[in-house]
Amino acid sequence: MQSPVPTFGSFWWRICATHTITYFVAGVLAFNLLNYEQLYSQTELRLLMRPTSSVWVAAGPGLQFIRGTLFALVLWPARAMLVEKSWLVLWGLFAGLAILGTAGPAPGSLEGVVYTTLPLSRHLIGLPEVLLQTAAFSFLFVSWCRRPARWMNVASVAAVVLIATMSLFGVLAALSA
Repeated sequence: MQSPVPTFGSFWWRICATHTITYFVAGVLAFNLLNYEQLYSQTELRLLMRPTSSVWVAAGPGLQFIRGTLFALVLWPARAMLVEKSWLVLWGLFAGLAILGTAGPAPGSLEGVVYTTLPLSRHLIGLPEVLLQTAAFSFLFVSWCRRPARWMNVASVAAVVLIATMSLFGVLAALSA
């Protein structure tokens, strides 16, 4: 049985919604489990990362539609292959090109290890978050494309609206502080 390949609108929504939801959940978990507030204010990362009280940090989850749109545009030409193959193909692309093999010296990337002065422990600390988030994104996105369901559309709209609302309230709180 051949998997249904979504229209661009459906593809875009599924990419944006799945990315926004998994980004938010992974971020909240990592923020609490890895103590990002302390990590970003009391280690070398304070020179690289905004404080967790920043307006931009609060706005981040609500702005993930921009990144989701970029993902949708870049992945659209490969849509049939991505939907038909294992979710591991999509995750492998993210892990290889966007996380470990990024062109810039981002923490956790090969370039970051070579060209920054951050200790290896700082490079490794954030990898579980981004690897798990992109794995969850890849699995959920491919599953949604293979088995589209109305309830998934409704649930994703509700979740994205909730995340955007929380992000807006976070921005307002950061501005009033």
